[in-house]
Amino acid sequence: QNKGLIGDRGITPAKRILDEAQKVGEARSARRKEWVKQRAKYDNGSGAKKKFHDLKNKLSDSKFAELFRDKFWYRQDRAGRPLPTLLWLARDRDNLNPWLDGLANVGLFLSTVMLASGSANVFLLLGLYVIQRTFMSVGGPWYGYGWEPQLAELTFHALFLVPLFSMDPFFGWIRSNTSSSVGPFPVPKLVIWAVRWYLFKIMIGAGLIKIKSSDPKWKPGNMSAMYYFYETQPVPNPFTKYFHFMPKWWHRFEVWSNHFVELVAPFLLLMPSRQLRQTGGLIQIMFQVILISSGNLSFLNWLTIVPAIFCLDDAFLMNNLPPIVRSLALGTPSSQSYVQCISSGAVEMARQSHFLRTTVSTLFYLLMAKLNINVVRNLFAQRQLMNASFDKLRLCSTYGAFGVVSETRQELIIESANNIDGPWKEYHFRVKPGDIHKRPPWISPYHHRLDWQMWIAAQSGRIERNPWLYKFLLKLLQRGKDVIDLLEGDPWESSSSDATIHSHVDEREVSTKAGSLRTIPELTHGPKYIRIEKYRYKFFDNKNNAKLGDRDEPQYWIRERVGRYFPEQGVMTKEILEEFLR
Repeated sequence: QNKGLIGDRGITPAKRILDEAQKVGEARSARRKEWVKQRAKYDNGSGAKKKFHDLKNKLSDSKFAELFRDKFWYRQDRAGRPLPTLLWLARDRDNLNPWLDGLANVGLFLSTVMLASGSANVFLLLGLYVIQRTFMSVGGPWYGYGWEPQLAELTFHALFLVPLFSMDPFFGWIRSNTSSSVGPFPVPKLVIWAVRWYLFKIMIGAGLIKIKSSDPKWKPGNMSAMYYFYETQPVPNPFTKYFHFMPKWWHRFEVWSNHFVELVAPFLLLMPSRQLRQTGGLIQIMFQVILISSGNLSFLNWLTIVPAIFCLDDAFLMNNLPPIVRSLALGTPSSQSYVQCISSGAVEMARQSHFLRTTVSTLFYLLMAKLNINVVRNLFAQRQLMNASFDKLRLCSTYGAFGVVSETRQELIIESANNIDGPWKEYHFRVKPGDIHKRPPWISPYHHRLDWQMWIAAQSGRIERNPWLYKFLLKLLQRGKDVIDLLEGDPWESSSSDATIHSHVDEREVSTKAGSLRTIPELTHGPKYIRIEKYRYKFFDNKNNAKLGDRDEPQYWIRERVGRYFPEQGVMTKEILEEFLR
């Protein structure tokens, strides 16, 4: 999806973010150079104090320090945070699509290596971490969801769990029957506890944001949030409708259960008792599985399961998982050998850890403790921030979700026409509700980012809060291929089956049957006018398998027009949008 969202001809090109950050960096560098000139006029004292200041100035003025500031630290976003992205290495920012595809493919390759081998090292995880941060830095609204920093933070934790080089799953264990060292270091316990805390703050943050929100539906005396949650969540799945039509007493029970899982059960994750931690981990895993089955919440729930596994241990898993599941989870030859060894008592945890590894783990633990101070303050704050970070490098964040649940589902329906009097053709998205006969698909853990942003735009009010929509509408009128590919299809394509849509503004490339490309003027059958209508959607209760309308299939939604979303009067054309964006 990156090419259509942040690519060279995407809705919000990454180039703009990079250029803006570079301008900020150049301005800050110029101010620092002026400050250095003025600094020479000040008296640094004498003796040891002067030597200290001279050494500090020498280090800060070194070529390496200057390069670090100019190429990274001073290049900041609008929130004043540096942008750690590999795209700074691109020589031609007008041609970033190969970089976006290449980084994604490298990430898939590294993930596949770890999946196939059942193990990882620092370099594999560091590669994934840098790629994730690269997309977060230039992703704009498309990578602004809470699970993006959540994924990055967990990956950062994992860097301190794995060996530096070794890919041996036995790393950190010794064979007691031979006393031959297989790996010198045990898994660092401090990092494991840090991962458990990471899960604790995710869940407790999600619970507190609901209790402290202005929405009475989460609070005792009302407890009706789940009456509406399933119908109004961002992207329903095929089972969401059945969850929605459960009895109201069951929905109230769901709210109480949610509060228990998010406000009480997280404390079990930090208990010294092994049995209590296992209970806490299992509660969180089951809770996430229920959420996965009831809606398409991207990879959020899958990701939240991962730290919950750290509350379990190998002995618990081998004694409680069914043989088929155990074979799948520990399916690599090395893991199977490990299972046999630990079952027979031939392997035990190494008691001593290397000094360097212990030091690194301790420093990591202290760093995360320091960064989490502001997270804890936010959790206790009356106006709790949701999905926010308090350090410039975004190493540690605070999380939360669904503090407010809407009572009605609003959907934005985009329509275009060749004639101002119509007919108007509707654009259909891959997963966003539109066609009232279309059953929602199952896509989790995949994430259709444009569809989510359309839901957010419908919830957040006027279009001024979602300025990317202007460019999106312009791209639809221009019939840009990269953007059209994000949709289910182009409603204007059927009248020209041989046309291959390309993302040019004033001209169009058409593929002939012979396979050659020729450039022709803008196709006359394309859209000239565009508008956004707002509709209210409700699940259709088809207990009797009712069929409405002239289509021989059940109706899934009921929709009712609310009014015009944009423009409030008239229609928009390509020329008006281009002038507006200028």
